[in-house]
Order: sequence, then C-alpha cells, then structure tokens
Amino acid sequence: MTFPGVGALSLADLQAVIKPRLGQVEIEMRRMIEADFPLISDVNQHLMRMRGKMFRPTLVLLADEATGGPSPRAATLAAVIELIHLATLVHDDAVDHSVLRRGMPTINALFSHQVSVIMGDFLYSRAVVELVRFGDLGALEILARVTNEMTIGEMRQLLAHDPLGFSEEQYDLLIKAKTASLISGACEVGALTAPPEQRRALAQFGEKLGMAFQIVDDLLDYTSDESVTGKPSGLDLREHKVTLPLIYALPRFSAAERRGLAELLQNPAPADPEIAAVVASVAAHGGLDQARERAQRLISEAEDDLSLLAETPARETLRASLSYVLDRRR
Repeated sequence: MTFPGVGALSLADLQAVIKPRLGQVEIEMRRMIEADFPLISDVNQHLMRMRGKMFRPTLVLLADEATGGPSPRAATLAAVIELIHLATLVHDDAVDHSVLRRGMPTINALFSHQVSVIMGDFLYSRAVVELVRFGDLGALEILARVTNEMTIGEMRQLLAHDPLGFSEEQYDLLIKAKTASLISGACEVGALTAPPEQRRALAQFGEKLGMAFQIVDDLLDYTSDESVTGKPSGLDLREHKVTLPLIYALPRFSAAERRGLAELLQNPAPADPEIAAVVASVAAHGGLDQARERAQRLISEAEDDLSLLAETPARETLRASLSYVLDRRR
C-alpha cells in the first residue's frame, strides 16, 4: 500500500526529519544504562551494537511533533521505550534459547542464559528508575501497563499447548500484548500533553500499526531468507509457533498435510525439508495472501485514526510509517 503524495519510504527516510533528535535518544540510552560493574558494561556495549533501527523511539518523537512538540522530555521517553524494547528482546531470546538476533549473537549465546535473564531485568529496572526520576506519573502509568501486558503476552505464548487449535482470536490477543502494546505506548507517551482525544487516537493508531507490524513480521518468516532478516527463515515453525499465515491456511490442509505439520510440531529439531513442505502448503492454500490482506485492513484503520491530528509534516510522516510497515522486507 502506498499513500497518495507520500510514497513508500524506508525507515531512514522516515527518520530523516528527526535525525538530530534520534541522536539525543541514543545519548540518553547510553546515560541510562551506564554502569561501573564490568560485566554489565560489557553486555551493554553488545546491546548497543545489536539494538534495532529505533522504530519505536521514532514513533515517540513523531507523535510528540504531531501534537505540538518538539518537547525536551520526548528524547528521554523515547530512550525509555527503547530500553523496554531491548529488555523484551533479551528475555525473548533467553526463553527461546535463540542464538542469533539481527545476524549477531544473542546475549545468552555470547555470555550465558543467566546473564541474559538478569540483563533483561536490569534494563527494565533502569527504565523504571528513569521514569521515577523524571517524575511523570502519566508516562509511568502508561509504561507500567504496557510492561504488564507484554508479560501476560509471554505467558499466553507459553500456555499455547495445542498449536493446531491456536485460533485467530488467540493470535490477536497474543500480538496485541507482545508487540502492539509497546508500539501503542510509544505513540501515546509522545502525545502526553495533547488533548485527550488526540492521545487516544494515537494510542489506537499505535495498536493497529503494531498488530500490522507483527503480522508482516510473521509473513517475513515465511518469505525471507536469513541474509535479509538476520534470523533463520522458518524460525517460527522451527520453534513450533503457529502464526497468522498458518492459522488461515490450516482449514484447507489435506489429511496428509496435517499429518506432516503434526509431525513437525512434535519434532524438537525439524529438518529443512519439513519446514519447506509446510511453508509451501501455507502459500498454496492462500495463508500468506490472507495474512497480508489482514495487515492491509489494519493499516487502513490506523490511517483513519490520524484524522484527528492537524496536518503537519510529522503527521504525514506517521502516515508514511504505515506504508513502511506494510512494505518492509526485514
């Protein structure tokens, strides 16, 4: 989907309008996680190298500018958001025993599983300390709620004992909690000083954007290779995770295809041909197309939420972020 007058932009294009402010976010992050303890310092250096593309801080800054900013506190809030995001990634890698993240060794692979769990806790605690120091009860309330939702999302995933019975409703609850809640929180904290209706609109925008982001991520797991995404293709299936493309395709699987899938899900280390066979079945039965259509609907709904904001370059960049999410390749 491309938006009239905007075009499909890269994340770097979206960030161009706030690049100096993103530099301040990185400075704030380094300040927050600085520690004299040697092991923590070593892990932090690796974390800063493997951190993401700063999408969530970008949303904080754009929401801030779209609702009357720039505000001097936005960079600090954006840094807190990214610390929380990093903490979730570190914990996810520990839970999943992942060895690669964005093409680099994970904390648990490079150091240890124990260090990974403790560092995730350290990042969460630093975020909380910063919010308390900041003295903003509104931001603290939003991010306390978000981190609670994300934790519940992790528990939902752990308790999904019947992958073949995993429904679209359960999937929605999972991705709202695990992914969309933080993206929604990023948009909302960027608009803390805005009128309540604009703040709500940006929170809703962020939730739909976040759900579409996760659906596209799940699609990429079926369609991209490791050299593009930085993680092995078919990783969700290897880890026995059922996502939207498979949920949509599964009712049309033949008996033989269902047996093959069941065998894969029972195999602790499925082979590449097993993965490839399920991926081919999902594609053949329209699972990829249906999942992409769902992401497109969410993106269209999110665009509607921006109508409450005044027309500004920041609002139009938020609008363009919808195209970025839908069309991204990694």
